[in-house]
Amino acid sequence: MSAVPSNAHPAPGARITAITSGKGGVGKTFVAANLAAALARAGQRVLVLDADLGLANLDVVLNLAAKVTLHDVFTGRAVLDEALQPAPGGFEVLLAGSGLVEYSRMTPEVRDKLLDLITQVRPRFDHVLLDTGAGISDVVLFTVSLADEVLVVATPEPTSLTDAYATIKVLATHQAARPMRLLVNQVRRAGEGRTVQGQLQQVVDRFINPELAAPMRLALLGEVPLDPAVRDAVQQRQLLMETQPGSPAAQALAAAAGKLLPP
Repeated sequence: MSAVPSNAHPAPGARITAITSGKGGVGKTFVAANLAAALARAGQRVLVLDADLGLANLDVVLNLAAKVTLHDVFTGRAVLDEALQPAPGGFEVLLAGSGLVEYSRMTPEVRDKLLDLITQVRPRFDHVLLDTGAGISDVVLFTVSLADEVLVVATPEPTSLTDAYATIKVLATHQAARPMRLLVNQVRRAGEGRTVQGQLQQVVDRFINPELAAPMRLALLGEVPLDPAVRDAVQQRQLLMETQPGSPAAQALAAAAGKLLPP
């Protein structure tokens, strides 16, 4: 696999966090949207960019109509200001079109357009969350390379952990060192997230860190409990932070968002 370059960010502005996962179905987009709402509640100017360019579903989670999409900006049919739209929760979103085969692989054109987009949005926000696709395709890897930090979302299930490790390995060995954090979703008991983080760190220490110039530490951003309120919010296509902010999962997400705030 070819290396994915890390890109310099000379312009001041937003902290960019790539939210990614080794496999689908772990709640990555749900986490991204609710972290954004929690950051906005803390006074941050937040943008969530749906960077799952071929299988976008941020619009579904937020119950928004994607009238102008990232695809329209990339093709010149619209300018950035036309594509940015307010979301419930007090943040802005840039939605991507779904089912667009031209974004299933990274081309020089898509690469340049993504770089230009980041250059445009960085000065306008305090925090930009990149909701990437799952897995380790070249599109996902390049998108992640644009971020200042990486948040890997996983569940305690064995397949999720295996795929999370594979993602962490590729990012650690093919991209420049950056803070890498873990959020464990759908935990069944308190402390399970810390256990998962410890297990992954052990494997990283054994198989990845010997290959690196400096050891990689996987910080636990938080654990989100298995909570029926989450299922209700997803089915109603609403933000958990808006509908049930006092629920255990919402409180856990708010605590995680607090760790993303600038000191």
